[in-house]
Amino acid sequence: MDIKTGRYRHFKGNMYEVIGIAKHSETLEEMVVYRALYGEGELWVRPASMWDETIERDGKIIKRFEYIED
Repeated sequence: MDIKTGRYRHFKGNMYEVIGIAKHSETLEEMVVYRALYGEGELWVRPASMWDETIERDGKIIKRFEYIED
């Protein structure tokens, strides 16, 4: 999976910055480490498979997170 570091827009409009990719200590599943670019700037993790998935919204297939820039 090729998830770049940098800024992304969530399909609901909020902006996030991907810090890097980590591995779950038990399952070795790849996790995206990212920071909210609003509010308190909290750090979050999400399975890479979920980060890179597409969803259906208003009858259109779109990416959950869209890459914006480095």
